Amino acid sequence: MINIDAQNHVKGKSIYLDDIQEVNGTLYALPFDATVAHAKIVSIDLEAARQSKGIVTILTAKDVPGENQIGGIIPDEPLFAEDEVHFRGMVIALIVGDSEHHCRMAAKLIRVVYDELPVIVDPREAQAKGKLIVPPRSFKLGNTTDAWASCEHIFEGRSDVNGQEHLYIETQGAYARPKEDGSIVVSSSTQGPTAVQRTVSRVLGIPMHKIEIDTVRLGGGFGGKEDQATPWAVMVALATQILHKPVKMSMHRMDDMRMTGKRHPYSADFKIGLSKDLKILAYEVTHYQNGGAAADLSPAVMERTLFHSTNSYFIPNVIATAYSCKTNLPPNTAFRGFGGPQGKFAIEAAIVTAAEALGVNPAEIQKKNLFVEGDEISFGQIMTQVNAHKAWDDCVATYGYEDRKKKVAEFNANNPRYKKGLAVQPICFGISFTNTMMNHARALVHIYYDGSVVVSTGAVEMGQGVNTKMVQIVTSIFGIDASRVRIESTNTLRVANTSPTAASAGADLNGKALEIACRNLLARLRPVAFADTDADAMQIMEEWVYKGAIKTDMRWTDLIMKAFTLRVALSENAHYATPTIHYDKTKEKGHPFAYHVYGTALVEVTVDCLKGTYDFDRIDIVHDFGQSMNKDVDNGQIEGGVVQGIGWMTLEEIVYNDQGRLLSNALSTYKVPDIYSVPKQINITHLDTEGHELAIKKSKAVGEPPLMYGIGAYYAIRNAVKAFNPSADLAVNAPYTPEKVLMDLYKK
Repeated sequence: MINIDAQNHVKGKSIYLDDIQEVNGTLYALPFDATVAHAKIVSIDLEAARQSKGIVTILTAKDVPGENQIGGIIPDEPLFAEDEVHFRGMVIALIVGDSEHHCRMAAKLIRVVYDELPVIVDPREAQAKGKLIVPPRSFKLGNTTDAWASCEHIFEGRSDVNGQEHLYIETQGAYARPKEDGSIVVSSSTQGPTAVQRTVSRVLGIPMHKIEIDTVRLGGGFGGKEDQATPWAVMVALATQILHKPVKMSMHRMDDMRMTGKRHPYSADFKIGLSKDLKILAYEVTHYQNGGAAADLSPAVMERTLFHSTNSYFIPNVIATAYSCKTNLPPNTAFRGFGGPQGKFAIEAAIVTAAEALGVNPAEIQKKNLFVEGDEISFGQIMTQVNAHKAWDDCVATYGYEDRKKKVAEFNANNPRYKKGLAVQPICFGISFTNTMMNHARALVHIYYDGSVVVSTGAVEMGQGVNTKMVQIVTSIFGIDASRVRIESTNTLRVANTSPTAASAGADLNGKALEIACRNLLARLRPVAFADTDADAMQIMEEWVYKGAIKTDMRWTDLIMKAFTLRVALSENAHYATPTIHYDKTKEKGHPFAYHVYGTALVEVTVDCLKGTYDFDRIDIVHDFGQSMNKDVDNGQIEGGVVQGIGWMTLEEIVYNDQGRLLSNALSTYKVPDIYSVPKQINITHLDTEGHELAIKKSKAVGEPPLMYGIGAYYAIRNAVKAFNPSADLAVNAPYTPEKVLMDLYKK
């Protein structure tokens, strides 16, 4: 089945937030934000702005009827700054007027006097000064203190990896309309409708049942709309409550980039110990996470960094520690991979540091230490259905790794200006929310008596094809054509108490709930088709009812009409909660993941050693999809994920100055991969595996894992640089921009 949204996307008919037909009398909102990173607010003069043409009102913290607080995990983030601002872009007031243009004119008339305070932008500085969002956490396995004595080789080093701008095509926004009895409906471009509903309730001081959040689809999310879509929806809802008017906000790209958090930058110190035969015996790592000015999702992101701190490798003695550091930057947030990529980058840096010092190929160390069945991870989960070696072996065999190594060496020997680099990148990524309570979902299914079906789940479609997979579940169980099935918008009044569509779990959780609902309905229809004694033999194929293998003269529509006539319930609401998972934070041990996804990629790059520029010749991937429900959709996720990962590792450089001002604040100063900078070839092979029972139809999650293949891009470039300048003492500092490459090529 092709993506069910494809035709409307191509024709421009798909409805996004800014396409919603506006109600007569709609007003427009514009946030007014701080121009300094850390300061006391001495005074705010709003009078000239309030008198400006077209302005209806300007709201501040004083206008909040409930709590001026939007913090999700920790209540440390005010909706509107009150006495102090903690980052450039922090919202101080909301301007509401008859047009966005008039709001922008009014913003120029607002006068704020600040008493500026010291600014911290470096997480290591924040940690040294005790500026932490939450206390540090450590995962431990074995005894590293004793293990060092058994190590033949010990190496220490540091790695740094920058953040990443989400750059969803559709910017942040929301549209609120009043309903009767003080109720409000908010169309929100969010991955977490229930989180928006909960926070609107908190700020407005009204119960959740009076707030309806509706999301048709997002023009991209990547984690940037899991938590950070919330404040904009809360602001327009607040304005609607006060003014009893519809209020809309659709953010300008540069406002969005300035005011929202990014992927967390990390700095890490590592120490790695190996045996004579290159087995990793001990690993210690300390991560310094740049959380920004408030918690947002930083504690959870930090936790997943620890969960993935050893990537695909079994290490018997581990101490992984992480600090969530409070700085004067916009609160950083979820991004595809959710802290996992930063943890993996550090262990790969440690392996490369060891390999270069020992004069061996990093792949020798990588392969020798891959997980096998029964290995224990630092947080206590025992690895089962392990496909790490299978993915590695299939990748190097399928794509001729040994021959490629020889050709790269020959190329480098014969080309003084151009050098090639080849890197192998294995991945292992756990699937589930690491907060166990979030691993649940519901689905609501109505079969109408004409045989058409409408489905509501908590899954938010944001380009990843989850709606297509939901349709596939319905059609496969009911045996009907896809044209009979409609996926409704994600709505908090139809499906309540949802988890956000994140953690690569959207299809698994919501798909499992939908599967239960459809199977319950099918069980209800069986005795309608046949007498109870024959009911179990009923099945539906291509819209015809069968008794066993025998086709009857009853169609799907006949069956549904008969059920309706007999007053059989044709609606079902089902609940699913992931079994087996658990985690004890007091012991830092448990079984937090339903299953793991594996894969291996070969990344080949050519560096122009005169200019410092590079081209990715190809990336070859063997990926563990399980039993893929939809290879086209899943391959699309691989392609998009790996290019996004390569962008993070190469071109996408977030730059703040020491006063917390974003310098990479537009598409002229922040570079994302275009058609000329992606690999010339992306080859994808599906690993032949059974899949996992906790994956929907044994089709493993594919949202986040492929991004991690992009890490290999950094180390492929490094290998090319080393081929040109073997004696260079190179730092590990991503992204590896052409400027950095050029400096490293000629480093003494």
